[in-house]
Amino acid sequence: MKLTLPSNFFYQFLFFLAVFIPYLDIFELTISVWVACFVVSIVRQYSFSIVKLVIPFLLILFIAIVVMFFQDNGLYFIIRDITYLIKPVVGLFLGYQLCQRNLNNAFQLILKTAYLIAIYHLIVVVFSFVFFKANNVNLIREYGGYFSDYEVYALVILIFYKNFQIHFDRKKRILYTVVIGLSVFMYLARTNFLQLLILFLGMKGYLEINKKSIAIITSIVVLTVAGYSSILYINPKRGGDGIEAFLYKIKVAPMETFKTKIKRDDWKDFNDNYRSYENIMTIRQVSSEGTLSVLFGKGLGSSIDLKQKVYLGDMQLRHISILHNGFMIVFLKSGLLGILIYFFSISYFFKRYKIHNEQAQSIRLLFIGTGVFLVLSNWVFLGFYNLIDTKTILIGFLIAYFEKNNNPN
Repeated sequence: MKLTLPSNFFYQFLFFLAVFIPYLDIFELTISVWVACFVVSIVRQYSFSIVKLVIPFLLILFIAIVVMFFQDNGLYFIIRDITYLIKPVVGLFLGYQLCQRNLNNAFQLILKTAYLIAIYHLIVVVFSFVFFKANNVNLIREYGGYFSDYEVYALVILIFYKNFQIHFDRKKRILYTVVIGLSVFMYLARTNFLQLLILFLGMKGYLEINKKSIAIITSIVVLTVAGYSSILYINPKRGGDGIEAFLYKIKVAPMETFKTKIKRDDWKDFNDNYRSYENIMTIRQVSSEGTLSVLFGKGLGSSIDLKQKVYLGDMQLRHISILHNGFMIVFLKSGLLGILIYFFSISYFFKRYKIHNEQAQSIRLLFIGTGVFLVLSNWVFLGFYNLIDTKTILIGFLIAYFEKNNNPN
């Protein structure tokens, strides 16, 4: 039996590799692989559209570099910040380039990659359950991973396969949907569940302002309030097992990133609202250095003093340079000016286009959902700046595909 590889197999492999590597959660490996893939897949032309999306991230980096010269930040942290802040740029360009190399099988490649990643994730979950007794929410997430935006996008594309004109046979489509859907569920990530809802609403056109969308969103808000009230009535306890642990996370979610006062000597309050604590300390310490710091940040290599050592991953740290909040990290490095520029990058996804076919319209609706989700994602998970984020590759990929296929011919 002769094995025949497609002519663009190399670039298909690069796409899978670039998307998969961040799931290993080794940032140095991720950025190295991304840069290498970027170099070997460079194309001759880049559209104004992709450049316009990348420019805000370059401007944020530029401001942070300029401010750095007026600060006394360590060289190691400066170099590390450069790699962190350049990651969205590399990811967007990389996705754009790899789509140019895989135009004929773009959506098949997106879904096959998600399917393989889902299988990997489910194997890890089963392995951790059998060998490490990962039988509660916290341990399942510790071993299996905390979220997967990429798989949620793939699941939404599968749900709306007709809109995207995907020609999988029925058995294959059901298999992919079940496997990817189960994998998404097993991350037990509140943000991913909200992402799925937001992207679904976007694909249905309910995120565009009209009478019908207002009625739908209002109904969802009412149901959400009723559901949350039910959880408060049940009153799940901290440290519970199984579904109780998940419900407890939902119970504390509304205040987790918005609380303005945290009791550092109360470990429950501190742990449950740690993201809020980061935000409070960031605003307080940047503001304490005067108006210029508020406007332009503290530059590359800057950090926040948590006033006590905190376990983050497998390390115990007091000074941190990377936060959980994308808006706060931009504020820390490049101030309010950086945040204004960052909002411009999010507004990109709400741009109106002249649409010439259903597939292009579907991508546009997915972009609208992405814009709404990015507000949430930046507030709790760093958005495009997350160290294991793969959205940038997918977004760059879809921009290239949209440009090539949205034409009147």
